[in-house]
Amino acid sequence: MALISSGIEKVRAYELPCGVWSDGGYVGNPRTVLVKWRSVWVGKFYQIYVNGQYAGATIDGQQRQMIVQIPTSLESPVRIEVFAIEAEQAATDFSSEIDSSIVQSGRVRVSMLRGQSLPIGATAQIYFDNGTGEIDYDEALNDSPVRIWPSLRDKAGFGMSRFGAGDFGYDSAAAVGFGKGNFGNGQFGLDADLLEWTSPALGVGIYQFAVKVFDAAGNESVGSETGQVTVIPAASPAEQVSISSFDKQTNQLVLSICACE
Repeated sequence: MALISSGIEKVRAYELPCGVWSDGGYVGNPRTVLVKWRSVWVGKFYQIYVNGQYAGATIDGQQRQMIVQIPTSLESPVRIEVFAIEAEQAATDFSSEIDSSIVQSGRVRVSMLRGQSLPIGATAQIYFDNGTGEIDYDEALNDSPVRIWPSLRDKAGFGMSRFGAGDFGYDSAAAVGFGKGNFGNGQFGLDADLLEWTSPALGVGIYQFAVKVFDAAGNESVGSETGQVTVIPAASPAEQVSISSFDKQTNQLVLSICACE
């Protein structure tokens, strides 16, 4: 694993003001925060991920702070993570290495391989077990079928692309090229790309999902099941935080929190 999480502590995110009044009050700058941290590492660079997505990297091994963009979220807090990284890998997105078996947003993202072997007119249906341990194939979770080829220009095949520009009988000018898609999962020299579907908000639980692909006539073409995914919806953000008490003997601080409704 390229990302290093150990040895990094005291990660803090500060809202940046876009205006300050004479009495000290300020107007927050939406969607922008300053992230600071401490680290025991020497000579390593750092990457910041926001809700599991790559947000940027430091420019040298001494930097311990960075401004990043965050999504505007009124229903759940934003997850900010800082990782150490080797200097030569600082610009590489390693979001796929972040543990995705625990989902804290309440929504699960299902990825489907879109190989050129899937037929024109193919659609996908997503099913799940609703936390029971047994997938219900009688009712799909998605509201409408997911179109595999919403644009026919993405499908390679005889007469499907730039006629005569590809191999005889295939016309692969629109296909995903070698090393351009999900490497190693498509045909040699052509590769394949991914389709992603995001579920509606789910409650706390352990879920399993399945995908079935059907051709234009409604016949099942291919199907597969996922492993178990733990969903823990994030808590609502605090609207107001105030100090209730502080015990000097035990160094214990008690906060009073007003939750958003």
